[in-house]
Amino acid sequence: MTLTVGITGGIGSGKSAVTAMLEKYGVTVVDADVAARIIVEPGKPALQAISRHFGTDILLADGTLNRAALRNHVFSDESARRWLEQLTHPLIGEEILSQLQASNSAYTVLSSPLLLETQQRKLADYIVVVDVPQEVQLQRTIARDDNDEAQVRRIMAAQMSRSDRLAQADIVIDNSQGLAALHFEVSQLHETLLLKSAEFRNPAGR
Repeated sequence: MTLTVGITGGIGSGKSAVTAMLEKYGVTVVDADVAARIIVEPGKPALQAISRHFGTDILLADGTLNRAALRNHVFSDESARRWLEQLTHPLIGEEILSQLQASNSAYTVLSSPLLLETQQRKLADYIVVVDVPQEVQLQRTIARDDNDEAQVRRIMAAQMSRSDRLAQADIVIDNSQGLAALHFEVSQLHETLLLKSAEFRNPAGR
């Protein structure tokens, strides 16, 4: 397996912008959010368990998961969130591991909003945190997802604190200075990760 670089950040921090730029360098990106969607596709056991637990209003007319309805359930009820995490986190981990093992790029990115809060942390050899001030997180997420402020604040409160995330970072990417600055930071990040990957493949120059 190649060097696995975990990229995380709070909601609205811009993880997806960073990983999209890295993909243009030919880097494989394994996205935990995509893995989470795969494991709840129609016909999968996880979706059946979710609909039994929360009721059929959790499904759309075509049988797919109503993500907005589920989000309302779990971010207003701590016990519902814990139940969902106990069901889905192991399945997401299996899907992520399968995708990581299939990668053959110079290094592989694992993009996950819950990287540092879950067992996914054990899959990453190097941690990159994409960071913006909390008010920027709030404004961007409200604009992007059309959520109300109270809902976004609940989601932010459920995530690891900004200070705790930053304390665990090997590299911090500041995404508060605009797109041109972010492009430059990501280009520098890519060069750093290529060097780290070479060290990973050939430790101590052997």
